[in-house]
Parts: sequence; structure tokens; C-alpha cells
Amino acid sequence: MNKKNQKQKENAAIFNVLFCGTGGQGVLTAAEIAALAAMHSGHHVKKSEVHGMAQRGGSVESHLRFGKRIFSPLIRPGTADFLVCFDANEGRRMSFYLRKGGTSLLPFLVDPATQPTDKRFVNTYFLGVLSAFLPIPNGAWTTALTGKLKRSVKENLNAFEEGKTAGLHSMAPLSRRKG
Repeated sequence: MNKKNQKQKENAAIFNVLFCGTGGQGVLTAAEIAALAAMHSGHHVKKSEVHGMAQRGGSVESHLRFGKRIFSPLIRPGTADFLVCFDANEGRRMSFYLRKGGTSLLPFLVDPATQPTDKRFVNTYFLGVLSAFLPIPNGAWTTALTGKLKRSVKENLNAFEEGKTAGLHSMAPLSRRKG
């Protein structure tokens, strides 16, 4: 397949990304940054979040869908392309959303060899891992990160790049699906 056809195929694909964790881990911020990055790169974006008792350490999830045209913000069980979890228990609990052949970032969370250097920036680290597999250019991620974050921007950008490097070296490319 030539580069033009590959680009058209990527532009037609719909990507479903489920973020999950507990209150205070930056789940909603990470989902917002990913949504902004997708918008900055020209995708149509829908996002939804659930955060019942988040302030007390309860479950938090955010559904992100983007592509050429999106009608619903919610990901149906068994259709998530990516599961980005900041808490191992929540990642396991929400795994039924992952499609067959989808990718969970849970192994990055539980493997000491793939941990971020600075634990304070785990959410931007996981955004970096995720970015290695999405058709969103680095510039869009940088714009989203610097626009959303008010503190420690340089450190967050470093954590993002560290995560992207880990994602590029540790995971096999995914096959994209249309629809």
C-alpha cells in the first residue's frame, strides 16, 4: 500500500481509547490532552467521563473516540482499541471494553522496567506511550500538553517523550480498523 492510500485509511479509521484509574491520578486530564491533540491534528472528537466518588479515590473513566466522523462519545464493551489505565485494579476491571487485538497499557503499569523515571508525571508518560500508536503528530501533542498544563510543563514534556520512546520500543504496531 502506498503512503497516500495508507494516510487515507488512517484518516477513515475510528479510534476508541478508554482511560481509567482512580481519583487524583490525572485520568481526566490525560483524556482531555489526548482529545485536544486529536482535534489539533484535524480529527473529529467526542469524549465522555464518569467520576462518581473520584475525590475520595473512587473509580474514574473517560471515553475518547476520534476519527473522520464520530456520532457517540461512548465506547461499547469489546470495541476499545486502547485501554490506558493508571491503576492495575481498574485496568483489570475495565478490560472487558478492550476489543480482541486491542492494546492495554496495563503491562507498562505493572512492569518495573517500563515505569516512568518520575512518578509524578505518570499520566503524561502514558500519553507518550499511547502517542506511539496514534495518527497524531508530535506537534499536536506538544500544543495540547502546553495548552492544558499550567505547571511543570518542561517535566511533563520530558515524561511524554520518555513514554513515547518506551511505546515505540516495547509494543508491536496495531492493525487499524475502520468503523
